[in-house]
Amino acid sequence: MIDVIIAGGGPTGMMLAGELRLHGVGVVLLERDLEPTKVVRALGLHARSLEILDQRGLVDRFLALGTKHPLAGFFAGIDKPAPERLGTKYPHALGLPQPTTERLLTEHAVEAGVDVRRGCTVTGLAQDDEGVTVELADGTSLRARYLVGCDGGRSTVRKLAGIGFPGEPTRVETLLGEMEIGMPWEEAMPIMMEVRKTRKLFGIGPFGDGVYRVVVPADGVSEDRSVLPTLDDFKARLRHFAGTDFGVHSPRWMSRFGDATRQAERYRSGRVFLAGDAAHIHPPTGGQGLNLGLQDAFNLGWKLAAALRGWAPEGLLDTYEAERHPVAEEVLNNTRAQIELMKVEPGPQSVRRLLTELVQFEEVNRYLIEKIIAVSVRYDLGSADDPVGRRIGDLALKGGGLYDRMHSGRGILLDQTGALSVGGWADRVDHLVDVSEELDVPAVLLRPDGHVAWTGDDQHDLEGRLARWFGAAS
Repeated sequence: MIDVIIAGGGPTGMMLAGELRLHGVGVVLLERDLEPTKVVRALGLHARSLEILDQRGLVDRFLALGTKHPLAGFFAGIDKPAPERLGTKYPHALGLPQPTTERLLTEHAVEAGVDVRRGCTVTGLAQDDEGVTVELADGTSLRARYLVGCDGGRSTVRKLAGIGFPGEPTRVETLLGEMEIGMPWEEAMPIMMEVRKTRKLFGIGPFGDGVYRVVVPADGVSEDRSVLPTLDDFKARLRHFAGTDFGVHSPRWMSRFGDATRQAERYRSGRVFLAGDAAHIHPPTGGQGLNLGLQDAFNLGWKLAAALRGWAPEGLLDTYEAERHPVAEEVLNNTRAQIELMKVEPGPQSVRRLLTELVQFEEVNRYLIEKIIAVSVRYDLGSADDPVGRRIGDLALKGGGLYDRMHSGRGILLDQTGALSVGGWADRVDHLVDVSEELDVPAVLLRPDGHVAWTGDDQHDLEGRLARWFGAAS
């Protein structure tokens, strides 16, 4: 029997697959498409995603191919300077097209031993107390102990599992594509910038190799959103807003996206889990979608591995939904708000002007940007004490950076006293005796996802927390 079947080979599925293989879990990843997509739906990575890649020793691969962009204007396109002191070593966005992110994560997953099977479409599932049987379009079936649906907003796994997906349908649709333009950029840019003064969902920008990324509001909402727009559709909408179609031609790809906002009623049904867009969809404002999925995978991976390796404490798998559902709910809220702030009607524009004034205050600016880049996320781990529940930054230790010690995906006890012990949990938790000027508590217990599970210097109290997150001592 397979340990875990993952349906969906996008960034979320590949991230999860790599995390599971880190713990020796057997993974079969099923992807419907024969070839990776060339559609660039996401443009980059935010701070928390770069941190989790750093925690696994992967971030340099991404930094080498990406472009750093300041975090100005990421909330509803309000043009204010990026806030200072964000508390992360990545106080910028990394511009990186989604196909490149997906390729790098796929390479890592394959290197780790993931069995990637393309051209495999899930058509049915049945589960019992021992596992899940997955039916495929070719008439074959596979059996696994767990199934994770990472198969997008129209998730087949979610539907087959009978999990509801309530929310709001698309009300505003936008055309998106990559194509060449027929006028010099120095002529096109002033026209584009003039339109953007009032239409924040309009944009043309160079994408390299003579290709431009074009974003323009559509004429209403299509009846069948699976039907791709045509070049004539783009030309008509460009002329409508800008008075010119910029001579667009030779499209690489064309697509459409809407502002639908939905969230799965639950992230788990027995031995079936959901992650990424299968669990939540929302407008792309702020560039949060792909990042949210990667962070879902990072939370779920070590917990599934713990269950499969037999040391997961009771209820550990349920903490995935308990922790990640509120995070996605918050993203849905802020993307809804951003879409409202981008509307051209007098009411939304009045609110936008007021918020633009408030963003001049550094604390307000930081608060909103930290929502976008996800460094302010705090899980409810049963303690009101900071920093319990928060992610930890890459502390400078005498022995080097903390993230360099997290590549194995194990828990860590960072002990500045040298008097504590992980005892019977040494097979799951590393005891790191070191000091940092950035750490103002005697010791911290870190989960494999880098969130703080405990602070203090009391051994008995520590052992209670070790049992809570890492099961019984061996």
